[in-house]
Amino acid sequence: MKNKIWIGIGVVIVLVIGLSCFSAWFFSEKDSGYYYVQIDNNKIEEVNSRGGVINLHGSMDYSYTLTGYDENGQGTYITFGASRELREGAYLRLTVKPIRGVTEWSEVEYEEMPAAVQEKFEG
Repeated sequence: MKNKIWIGIGVVIVLVIGLSCFSAWFFSEKDSGYYYVQIDNNKIEEVNSRGGVINLHGSMDYSYTLTGYDENGQGTYITFGASRELREGAYLRLTVKPIRGVTEWSEVEYEEMPAAVQEKFEG
């Protein structure tokens, strides 16, 4: 009986340590990357119909799918949400994490972007 209790305690400890490590990795900034996009409101999709339907995207009423560039100028399609229609032509820096995707964005000036990214956009 005592052996089963110690085995149970050992399993719980291993699970707690494993969950702690996973949580630290999942929420860490270490694996974050930055991508830069330019807003094109022709590529916006409204995701919240106001007719009593529950919005599964939280307060994100709009979805953008744009070409984003990393600091080396490598491009990829990125989808992210916004609570409002964003300013046409604005440059954004997106924080992108593995699994979670875009976790935050902020508007930046053209001059603040890496040179390899500036080459992809008109100044």
